[in-house]
Amino acid sequence: MASPTPPLDPTQLGAYFALIETSSLLRHTVEQQLREAGDLSYVQFQLLATLGDSPTGSHRMTDLADGVVYSRSGLTYQAQLLEQRGLVTRAPSPDDERGVTVTITDAGRGVLRTVFPGHVAVLDELLFAPLSRADVEMLADVLGRVRDHMRAAPPRSAAPRGQRARQRPSQPPSTGRTMPST
Repeated sequence: MASPTPPLDPTQLGAYFALIETSSLLRHTVEQQLREAGDLSYVQFQLLATLGDSPTGSHRMTDLADGVVYSRSGLTYQAQLLEQRGLVTRAPSPDDERGVTVTITDAGRGVLRTVFPGHVAVLDELLFAPLSRADVEMLADVLGRVRDHMRAAPPRSAAPRGQRARQRPSQPPSTGRTMPST
């Protein structure tokens, strides 16, 4: 018989609840800002920012899904919405006839330029203002390690094709942490 899982200690429980609440509060405000400034969902912003950070402005859909940890079908729908607005184009991948490549358009870069200042202001005000530079570095280190641990065995819907049975050897594409080049 398996031994029972030990309970979380008060510090672990406090860290868990603080992380969940912080994430929820930040996500709500970020989503509101993106919707008001550019009529974008958070996932659409992630897509545009990732494409905007790419030297070519393009990525394969499967790589985008892996990078933003979103289901392939859901991501296809979001890319379709962006394409209808003229913010991205989709075309068959030159490397794989079954694949699709998504490319940001000038209009997509324009929307990023519109929403990015407000996005940075929200992050600065809510997340970074109460922290010192050392705190931010520690937060980035700790959350980066937790993220990497979780990504080592992602859920099936988020796992790269061909790597579902083994650990991921490489990082996904950038998720738009910098201002996209214009």
